[in-house]
Amino acid sequence: MITVKEIAQICGVSPSTVSNILNGKTNMSEETRQKVLGTIKEIGYQPNFFAQSMRKQNSRIISIITEDLNQFSTGSIVEAVMAYCEDHDYRTILMNLRLYDKWSDTWFEDEQKVKAVLDPVVQESLSIRVDGLLYVAGHCRVINGLYPDLPIPAVFAYGLSGNEKYPSVVIDDEKGGYDITKYIISKGHRKIGLIGGSAENLHTKARLLGYQKALFEGTILYNPFWVRYGEWTRNSGYREAEYLVREGVTAIFCMNDNMAAGAYDYLYENHMEIGKDISVAGYDDRELAGYLRPGLTTNKIELREIGRKAAEILLRLLDEEQKEKEDFGIVRIPCRMIERASVDAI
Repeated sequence: MITVKEIAQICGVSPSTVSNILNGKTNMSEETRQKVLGTIKEIGYQPNFFAQSMRKQNSRIISIITEDLNQFSTGSIVEAVMAYCEDHDYRTILMNLRLYDKWSDTWFEDEQKVKAVLDPVVQESLSIRVDGLLYVAGHCRVINGLYPDLPIPAVFAYGLSGNEKYPSVVIDDEKGGYDITKYIISKGHRKIGLIGGSAENLHTKARLLGYQKALFEGTILYNPFWVRYGEWTRNSGYREAEYLVREGVTAIFCMNDNMAAGAYDYLYENHMEIGKDISVAGYDDRELAGYLRPGLTTNKIELREIGRKAAEILLRLLDEEQKEKEDFGIVRIPCRMIERASVDAI
């Protein structure tokens, strides 16, 4: 790798002049500056960022740690983090724990299993002197695996930090459940069934609370028999839709689009017209929501905004003038209603 000293020799200037030009300083002639920049471009010089970080005690590098890149939410969050960091002259490195790929959904309560994978990644990040860590969860839960005495700032995206030292940026699930139920009520429905994910999941609990609040405000009696729990899968949406149809509901709020698609499957098979005979709403606004017929009314999770906000907070924590002034805690990003044709007035 060619060095600053060698560039200086080629150009007939001092190494400090080359260094000043690389750092954007202007205390030299335009002729000298153009000569050095032309040489740098011609030989394809790239600065040694790790050596620079050793000298400056900061690297302008952020480590993004993901639980699994295959989770539907992760890619958009990571893209937004990278874009925000790039716009603010920070580089990123991406480290994928592959937790779902390795252990499916059997690792959620096994902190030792997670730490066995996470600890080496954190140590590697620290060894290359990254300025901060941004942890992207695969689903919302309380995460306790990160060192409480980490020497650099860290922020959690899509999951809740178990340590109040580290801020978290998550979906405003309660408001999302409230908004979509309120919308269904506004169409005249009072018999509204719900298909949730697993009962202990934090997304399920918060969205259920929003659903209950909207019913209360609409003076609609909460019926626990109309709340069914699935596994976030299309098959569970099919199964629970069958039960709710027998119960006589006029609308079904599904807590994700996959389960909504399963409800569609059951309703099609039983010759029920969605949006007319019965209304269906989803959550997530995944790609399939626009392909279903009729198009699925759903709640769009603003994944890119979650990533952007998490990156913004992390960079603000790296600002010496800001980090002692702000306590970010938990930041909740609201969803956005996407109205299509699957919910109609009665």
